[in-house]
Amino acid sequence: MFDILLVTFPFFALVLAGYAATRRGWLALSAIPGLNAFVLYFALPALLFRFGSTTPIGQLLDAAVLVVYLLVALLLVGLVVALSRRRGLGWNDAAFGALVVAFPNTGFMGVPLLAALLGPHSVGTVMGLIVVDMVITSSLCIALSRLGGKAGGALAAAGQALRGVLANPMPWAIVLGALASAYSLQLPGPLQQTVWLLADAAAPVALFTLGAVLARAQLQAAAPAQGEQAQPLQTPQFQQPQPQLQQPQPKAKPMQTPKPQPALLEPLQLALLKLLLHPLLVWLAGSGAMALGLGLDPFALTVMVLVAALPSASNVVLLAERFGADSGRIARIILLSTALSFLSFAAAVAWLGPATATG
Repeated sequence: MFDILLVTFPFFALVLAGYAATRRGWLALSAIPGLNAFVLYFALPALLFRFGSTTPIGQLLDAAVLVVYLLVALLLVGLVVALSRRRGLGWNDAAFGALVVAFPNTGFMGVPLLAALLGPHSVGTVMGLIVVDMVITSSLCIALSRLGGKAGGALAAAGQALRGVLANPMPWAIVLGALASAYSLQLPGPLQQTVWLLADAAAPVALFTLGAVLARAQLQAAAPAQGEQAQPLQTPQFQQPQPQLQQPQPKAKPMQTPKPQPALLEPLQLALLKLLLHPLLVWLAGSGAMALGLGLDPFALTVMVLVAALPSASNVVLLAERFGADSGRIARIILLSTALSFLSFAAAVAWLGPATATG
């Protein structure tokens, strides 16, 4: 376990550095979109293209991996939506709660972390899972969020989500890398060196940016609450009561309202579902597929379980804000899952044991 923490510590330390820099004011909030754009549009696509172009095409398009992972994602989305609806949440918050549980932070954290733990050949499986999460899981949850009667409807929201995927360079980088692998294509020397340099910058900048994004989300979520507390209470103005009307009045019976859960209880529950239930379901489904002889490779299953053990994706809070869900709640879930995953992810690696060593 200690040896695993020695490997994972630098990755989480970079996340903590970005978080601390933002909270302390050393990194201006206005600088975070620039960092995010560099990672999303330059560094991560370069990294994914490099891994994709050097990975056998069969590993990128492993049907057993994609089907098992997708089935677990659908099961998890259905479970979280059902639990959230029973708690009285609307479709919008229920759907984004499901998305934050089913969508791991594979791009910013998973690719560099699993490459360090299991070797570069693990990234081919990871990239297939990225496509499943971005194209299917996120689109489904966005469509579900519109069932509450929001303008546009579920189909329009799903179409908007798919258009967002098409505008995202990460899936295109995976596709281009897969084509380069399939046809044994190589970039010209100077251009390849440029792409490789961008790829080398992806891991540290992405992890630092992740911490900054988490800190910004927490600050933005806390700002409205502080603003509400700072406002004076608005009390109605009554006429001066007449002496003859000052008679004892029976106390009004307080209105019965549902007892609210503690602010961190529900986010903590969803964070634990992400870190514990998600990898367990993937392991159970993958083990069942292997027992049925469906051609799932044991090493691929290890990669799938560790991807599921990652914390929630940071971009879910941006989607929640765009579609009018409670972004403060989503930010708390992401922050808790990221903080707790420092130990839970190492525990998952230790639990898998020799399977991780064979990578």
